[in-house]
Amino acid sequence: MSKDLHPRCARCAKPVCSPRISADETASIDGAPPFCPMRLMPEAIGTALTTYETPEVREFARQASIQEFECFEHLPEGRRTVNPRIVELIQFAHKCGYTRLGLVFCGGLANEARLMTDVLENHGFEVVSVRCKVGMADKERIGITPEQRIAGPGKWESMCNPIAQAEIMNKERVDLAVVLGLCIGHDTLFLRYCRVPATVFAVKDRVTGHNPLAALYLSSSYYSRLMNKPQ
Repeated sequence: MSKDLHPRCARCAKPVCSPRISADETASIDGAPPFCPMRLMPEAIGTALTTYETPEVREFARQASIQEFECFEHLPEGRRTVNPRIVELIQFAHKCGYTRLGLVFCGGLANEARLMTDVLENHGFEVVSVRCKVGMADKERIGITPEQRIAGPGKWESMCNPIAQAEIMNKERVDLAVVLGLCIGHDTLFLRYCRVPATVFAVKDRVTGHNPLAALYLSSSYYSRLMNKPQ
């Protein structure tokens, strides 16, 4: 790999990785920019494709691709979307033969966690759920000062414990762990220590109703300050 280049797919003006050609044509990386990872890291891509030859991985990827296909309704007048993510989650779990789901959630989304549990149980799943504050450990354990407590200096404040959430999912051997609204950083720790398959249902965004893309969509208007370089 060139020391002067790194993958920059977000800057690609012509994604040759998704060519608009017929099934009997051969895809080519001709026209790919110099920063295309297919040019820079063919060995890494080759290793990844070899991994898909593992039967378990291949079947999981196949089901995921079928799930992607089924999110669209193909009509004579065109293609349209049909399934919200909660329906996708239910369908995909059934495809994979999963019966026991894990739900790790932020206490700020406890109501959403209850609603989600109701829905999943209604569709035949057993749900193992763990709140972020499990363990009841004070934040001073990780070096948080009294002034850094959200509730104020004189208050007890439990630390979020995503590693414990992960370990409980591991010990419970759930078929699939579902992340609901963990904070940035806490979700990173959970995914790092979780050893069962995991997916993210929703992420934390306290301002936009947990829809972080909203700020990006408004970056040319109400959130234009995002485009200002720090002084």
